[in-house]
Amino acid sequence: MSSETIQAIDVHAHYGKYDRGQDDVVNAFMTGDAELVVRRARQANTRLTIVSPLEALLPRFHGDPVSGNVHAARIVADTDGLLQWVVLDPLHPQTSAQAEEMLRLPKCAGIKLHPEEHGYPIARHGRALFEFAAARRAVVLAHSSEQNSLASDYVQFANEYPEMKLILAHIGCGWDGDLTHQVRAIHQSKHGNVFADTSSARSITPNLIEWAVREVGAERVLYGTDSPLYFAPMQRARIDYADLNDHDKRLILCDNAIRLFGLPEEAKTS
Repeated sequence: MSSETIQAIDVHAHYGKYDRGQDDVVNAFMTGDAELVVRRARQANTRLTIVSPLEALLPRFHGDPVSGNVHAARIVADTDGLLQWVVLDPLHPQTSAQAEEMLRLPKCAGIKLHPEEHGYPIARHGRALFEFAAARRAVVLAHSSEQNSLASDYVQFANEYPEMKLILAHIGCGWDGDLTHQVRAIHQSKHGNVFADTSSARSITPNLIEWAVREVGAERVLYGTDSPLYFAPMQRARIDYADLNDHDKRLILCDNAIRLFGLPEEAKTS
């Protein structure tokens, strides 16, 4: 059976207006509402997409995570095919109370961290954030590996708090051009609670995903697209046509997420 018939679960996506100070035309390329994200997910045979609102992250240092979380909870509740990441920002203490409440919602999958867009070093704030997540046995999706968000800085806290699960975003992303940060961090983890997703533009690099699977096993790799910043069917094709066996592709595309988030085999979409 071809892997293209597998209904995927996308663990890393967004919705909303993209604004990184680019030309308005470029910003529009990467902007997409929830309806567009779901439509592209269907094109990529994806049954569930876990999103965080771009409003909570952008413009850099000036996003509004408090309003973003409120809007996301409403939009996700009303949109089949979406689950929510609640955005936790230590510079906005109100997001802790929001996370406490929203993690109880049936369509909230876990916590999103983005030290780069919010402007804080994870090395300084990570212990409090991971303690919060561990107390709630939460799954955390964290942007990595730029200078405020080094994968090696995250993993020390994941080792201290095995009760939580950490997904390092963007296999291949590195401020210094090093494509190996996320995989090396998984090697450094002690409790099997660190994973990485495929959402980086670097995922199109030949052999990168295949190398990651050889190094840490397909059980530690999850499918992500960063939609609408990237075109979800393209990201899906990278896994469908990877030089991997069908068992490993199924793990990446859906089985790992089913296990990690406690989803039923036929994941609910509403």
